[in-house]
Amino acid sequence: MDPLADRPWLASYADGVPGEIEPVTQTLVDMLDDAVVRYPKRPALEFFGARTTYAQLGEQVERAASGLRRLGVRAGDRVAIILPNCPQHVVAFYAAQRLGAIVVEHNPRYTARELRHQFEVHHATVAIVWDAVADTVADFPSDIRPAHIVAVTLPDAMPWRTRLMLRLPVRRARESRAAITAKPRAKGIVPWSRVADAGRLGRRVPAPGLDDIAVLQFTSGTTGAPKGAILTHRNLRSNAAQSAAWVPDLRPGDEVFYAVLPLFHAYGLTLCMTTAISVGALIVLFPTFDVGMTLTAIRRTPPTFLPAVPPIYDALARATAREGVALTSLRNAISGAMALPAATVERWEKATGGILVEGYGMTESSPISVGNPMGPLRRTGTVGVPFPSTEIRVVDPDDPQTDLALGEAGELLVRGPQVFQGYWNQPDETARTLLEGGWLRTGDIVTVTADGFVTVVDRVKELIISGGFNVSPSEVEGALLLDPDVQDAAVVGVPRRDGGETVTAAVVMREGATFDAKRIREGSRAHLAAYKVPRAVVEFDELPRSLIGKVMRREVRDALLRRDDS
Repeated sequence: MDPLADRPWLASYADGVPGEIEPVTQTLVDMLDDAVVRYPKRPALEFFGARTTYAQLGEQVERAASGLRRLGVRAGDRVAIILPNCPQHVVAFYAAQRLGAIVVEHNPRYTARELRHQFEVHHATVAIVWDAVADTVADFPSDIRPAHIVAVTLPDAMPWRTRLMLRLPVRRARESRAAITAKPRAKGIVPWSRVADAGRLGRRVPAPGLDDIAVLQFTSGTTGAPKGAILTHRNLRSNAAQSAAWVPDLRPGDEVFYAVLPLFHAYGLTLCMTTAISVGALIVLFPTFDVGMTLTAIRRTPPTFLPAVPPIYDALARATAREGVALTSLRNAISGAMALPAATVERWEKATGGILVEGYGMTESSPISVGNPMGPLRRTGTVGVPFPSTEIRVVDPDDPQTDLALGEAGELLVRGPQVFQGYWNQPDETARTLLEGGWLRTGDIVTVTADGFVTVVDRVKELIISGGFNVSPSEVEGALLLDPDVQDAAVVGVPRRDGGETVTAAVVMREGATFDAKRIREGSRAHLAAYKVPRAVVEFDELPRSLIGKVMRREVRDALLRRDDS
């Protein structure tokens, strides 16, 4: 039987990419152990120039697992991680996995309100946190406060020279130090050093299985309620294998991955914390994306592979051209989380001589399910074709059991070994999203060509993509309505030229109240992470509503676009 008959997209795969990956047999723990055995002297992590070899990483994970076990962590317990990219983040992630615990990743820039909502869902027994947010977690009510809070100090992982400079009694050093570390005030906070130096595990703990839960990854819905997507070792290891297979010229043991994407995001987690280790790559960690910091790293350790978002590619291409820094070491780059403009592709490929393609996914698919081929048959403007071992369907969004004819716009369904197992303690949401037969409803409206290329044309869900992150309109609206002068609010995403969206709020003021966009924005900042705060606030006399009283966000968005055009 001709495989192209059922999967015509295989003809567009880059040379060497298989139509199916071998069913995975390794858990994430096995994957790390394998890398330690294969590449013991190879550097695994780099942070401001300080390096950790794979042998050292394996030893650190073993000791941290012992420390977590002494804190009472057992298989199935939730371990919350609230850290920027740093070596301690990688060690904590794999140490929890070694015990069979479930890692719950969090954005360290979230407000107390946002973090509290998520802790109310997962009830972690231990939280490993950036020292700057340790007091925030310590202030949680007793019913959700973890039994142990472990504080990580970022400078501890930096080279001694950098640590010394941060201690200098000058204003710039004080400002830099204050931006990356803070001494917790709350009592009972456990320093990371006590966990990390606990000694070896001694007797081996029961190893997790492929179908055990590895991660709860939060995703926002249009309701704003936090949902923890259940991702197993099989899900995450499969997506790492699919991602590695997608780039056929990856050289195991000889790649340099730049982790400018946050590891707490599904995209960064899979490409920079699992795929990279599966091929024995050096992971260069950045606590945040900063052009100057990245240029310094490029001069020191040239990257070969960069997963990122379009604004980062644009910023680096412009900066390296301006500073005379070569980008020619970068052979491959995969963009995700927002649309990739053709101009960005052209600028990047001119600067690097390598290839930049767009991929597609969502947290619930670990996250990647579709990608443009890493070769001449890629098509800019589409998100590509199904990954190996991945199937797709296009269905009527109002009746997902009804498949549509080729070329018709409909909702994309995805099935494969990377598709999640449901939402933590939310069976109704799971039933709405995960259909019989393992088909995942993406909520995206797409068209598919005869040879399998997917183009996203609209979203059923009203999520906004800001800086590569999903923003729930309902959550932002709830924060705006805490302002006593705001009577009604609708939040939408207004498209930008770089492929992202601007979080924009339309508000109706209470009678007698004065509209002040700046004051409304600043008021919402106390309740929202920075990327969720509306960049623009516009006054409306009233908001368009349906016959049942629901705000019609699409009409609000259209009205805002008309204002911009006028």
